[in-house]
Amino acid sequence: MRANRDPERGVAPVTTPPRPRSANPWAALLVLCLGNFLILLDTSIVNTAVPDMMRSLDTGIDSMLWVLNGYLLALASLLIVAGRLGDLFGPRTVFMAGMAVFAVASVLCGAAQSPGQLIAARVVQGVGAAALLPQALVLISGIFPAARRGAAFGIFTAVAGVAAVSGPTLGGLVITRLGWEWIFYLNVPLSAAGVALAWWLVPDLRSRRPRHLDLAGVLLATAALVGLMYALIEGERHDWGTVHGPVSIPAILAASAVCGVVFTLRQRRQHEPLVPPGLFRLGNFAPATLVTLVSSFGLYGFLLVFVIETQALLGMSPLESGLAALPWTVVLSVVAPVAGRLTDRLGGRRLLTGGLTVYALGVLGMAVLVTPSSTAGTFVVPLIAVGIGMGASIAPTTTEAMRHVPAQLAGAAAGVLNTARQVGGALGAAVVGAVLQHRLADTLPEAARAGAAQLPPEARADFLHGFGGAAGEGVKLGAGQAGGFVVPPGTPPELADRYRDVAADAFADAFLPAVRPALGVVVGVLLLGGLFALRLRGRPADDHRSRSAQWEKTPATPPADD
Repeated sequence: MRANRDPERGVAPVTTPPRPRSANPWAALLVLCLGNFLILLDTSIVNTAVPDMMRSLDTGIDSMLWVLNGYLLALASLLIVAGRLGDLFGPRTVFMAGMAVFAVASVLCGAAQSPGQLIAARVVQGVGAAALLPQALVLISGIFPAARRGAAFGIFTAVAGVAAVSGPTLGGLVITRLGWEWIFYLNVPLSAAGVALAWWLVPDLRSRRPRHLDLAGVLLATAALVGLMYALIEGERHDWGTVHGPVSIPAILAASAVCGVVFTLRQRRQHEPLVPPGLFRLGNFAPATLVTLVSSFGLYGFLLVFVIETQALLGMSPLESGLAALPWTVVLSVVAPVAGRLTDRLGGRRLLTGGLTVYALGVLGMAVLVTPSSTAGTFVVPLIAVGIGMGASIAPTTTEAMRHVPAQLAGAAAGVLNTARQVGGALGAAVVGAVLQHRLADTLPEAARAGAAQLPPEARADFLHGFGGAAGEGVKLGAGQAGGFVVPPGTPPELADRYRDVAADAFADAFLPAVRPALGVVVGVLLLGGLFALRLRGRPADDHRSRSAQWEKTPATPPADD
């Protein structure tokens, strides 16, 4: 037994009886991993289906961008609120509800007959994903003792990493065999199984419930996150300027900041705040949350460049690009559980510092080794380093963040941690994409002029005109698009082929000088994250001292008939 300070109320003692555990916590973990895999897979797998959806729904890239971004916007904006709902109604209940909403929305996505219907269904899908994601961290913290929690988080985060990088491979297989609708329909039986298995295998853990939900805080937090995520996701498309009329990306960011400041000030006056300020003074929560943001920045910034390198520069299909990433995926899935287990024994500081350094070296290797003649084999060694670094950093971060969080704050903590992960990913894609586009704007015109000199004089003006918009599309490319170059209508076939060859060479000449500073940003941020990791405390406390909260458990299911 031990008395502890209650971060919500200051000094009220909280007794700590032994933490209840599931009869089979590893079976419960598999159910939580299933939900985690599905919702994170849907952040990347849909990219592969964009060309087919555009043809099927007779729409353009603007609508398809909202099919992608509507999901991310709803997911990231509601995580903090969803975490607190888990505190109110129980994490297992909210987990099952979120998975049910995700399944229904997946049916609506697959059945959509117009871009508007698909966008609306994707937003609802994001709401379901936001509901279930924070609950998984809470449940893992509740059903596993501290001595085994790192291993559990290692498996959980390995699944997350595999889902993030395997989307193109799985998407390519499903679309080729079944059609784009099935990337959504396949969610349905898996989600239904997840709901049933969660009711059967996951214990219904409860802590001291908040007496009310701060609705004004909900609105402020949601507005702040919607504004921030919208600006990060859409900023590049609007050149970080005007969106419509007086509305601009800087104005949206300013409004988001104001809402965030008001929310923070309000939380300090609330008896039961949505995000208790004392949360950030608990153990390693604050530095681990910052490292989570950095690690996610690195993942999504690097993934953006990797997709463009393999598809636009090297001409791989989405499926081939996904297969080229297999060394990364396989190594990550092997290393993460081992790193989680080592965190239980050694603490996360050394693993995180070393992991983020190896991660940065792998990204640096990708920047140095890529050439227009590279193959999938070129990337094996740096991708192995990236997989080792990611595996050694993701699991320890989650373990250290949640280690000393009391049960009554676990939902809020999980919501904040997952929000940091989503914001970090959006920030990574936005910053790296902006650096890449800015450099392409400088390098593409010069490469285009050099390429035009290889064409007949009468064809040069058309070539330069067709290449004019390439810089603006440089981070939205797919296989064989040669830097966004469009052959002018009516061009003879022989000259059209010549246009494409010269455009591909010009894009390669422009892309390589642009991609290296973009990846340099990722390397710098990851190394900075390694410095943040040094602020983590050392070895973990023992199992008894780590049980810092009071948990209750109600029966997960009625007893089975014998």
